Amino acid sequence: MTSLQVADSFLVANGKVRGLDLHRRRFTTSCAALGVEAGEYFDDQVGRWPAFGRWFPRFELSDGVLGVQLRPAPTQGDRIRVSVRRDPRTQPRVKGPDLEVLGELRAEAAAAERSDEVLLVDQDGIALEGAYSALVWWEDGTFCVPPATLPILPSVTAELLRRLATDRGTEIAERTRTADDLADADEVWLVNALHGIRPVHAWHSGPIDPLPLSTAPSWQQSLIGLAKPL
Repeated sequence: MTSLQVADSFLVANGKVRGLDLHRRRFTTSCAALGVEAGEYFDDQVGRWPAFGRWFPRFELSDGVLGVQLRPAPTQGDRIRVSVRRDPRTQPRVKGPDLEVLGELRAEAAAAERSDEVLLVDQDGIALEGAYSALVWWEDGTFCVPPATLPILPSVTAELLRRLATDRGTEIAERTRTADDLADADEVWLVNALHGIRPVHAWHSGPIDPLPLSTAPSWQQSLIGLAKPL
C-alpha cells in the first residue's frame, strides 16, 4: 500500500484553470520539503491535457514517486449543509497525508447529519477550515478569513478571493471565530478549486437558511473570470 505524501487538485474547464501558478507553487513547495523536485514534471503533465471538457486532475507524490490522475470533474456544487468536527489532521499545512481520514470524517457526518462538508475546529473550538475547503465569511461588509498563523492549508481559492476583494476595495480582516460565532455571521462560505464558492445554508441537522441576499453569485462569476488558458 502506497503512502500519499503530497497532493493537489484543481478544476480544468475547457482548457482553462484558476490560479494554476498558485497550485504549482503549493505542490512543488511541499514536494521540495521532502527532497523531490516536481516543477518540471508538473509543467510537462499540464502541457499534455486536452483543451476541452471538464477535468479535475490530481498531482500526487506517493512514497517519493510523482504521479498524476486526470479525472473527470464531479458535478459542481452550490449551497451546502455543514457539520462541525474536531480537527483530526496530523499535517494540516500539507495537502495529501490526511485526505483519507478527512474523507472518513466527511462520510460519517454525511450519514449522521446529511452534511455536504465538515468544518474543522481546534481543541478550543476555533474554526479552521473545511475538510476539503477553505473558510471565509462576512461581518458587516468585511471579508474575513482565519489568521494564517492557525494550522490551515494555504488555499488557492481563498487567496484568489482576497485578491478580488482588494480589487473591489473591500475591507479584509483576519479574525478568530468559533463555529457558534460563524452561525451568527452575515454569510459563511466554504471555498475550493472545484466548486469555487459554496455558501453555508444549514448547520448540522438544523433548518435551512434561504440566504435571500447572498452576494455569492457575483463573487462566483468574478472568480470564474480569473480562469486562464493552460
